[in-house]
Amino acid sequence: QVQLVESGGGLVQSGGSLRLSCAASGFTLDSYAIVWFRQAPGKEREGVSCINNLFSTTLYADSVKGRFTISRDKAKSTVYLQMNSLEPEDTAVYYCAADSRGVCFYGLEKDYDYWGQGTQVTVSS
Repeated sequence: QVQLVESGGGLVQSGGSLRLSCAASGFTLDSYAIVWFRQAPGKEREGVSCINNLFSTTLYADSVKGRFTISRDKAKSTVYLQMNSLEPEDTAVYYCAADSRGVCFYGLEKDYDYWGQGTQVTVSS
């Protein structure tokens, strides 16, 4: 079965850290750009971070710059989102999405080839 699987979410106190994983099942991520989105209750989905297929480009939303780091492990076909200095405003369901063109952008749901099921991140104050 071809899918993306997120993991690593949970409950953490403000100032804490979590590392989210986005793993490919049934295919490899080598040629895909991977984007992390998040959606908080009552809010629109927003792009958080992206890494392109060549490892040469990373993007970060202004709200997470300096706190979040995206990386990928080619051997494990996995992309990580290291989240440090978490704030209550980071509380959301986090999703990863894969784009076969390999280019970073924050698009619509239909623009991506695969989506994960989401993982909940809750930051308490």
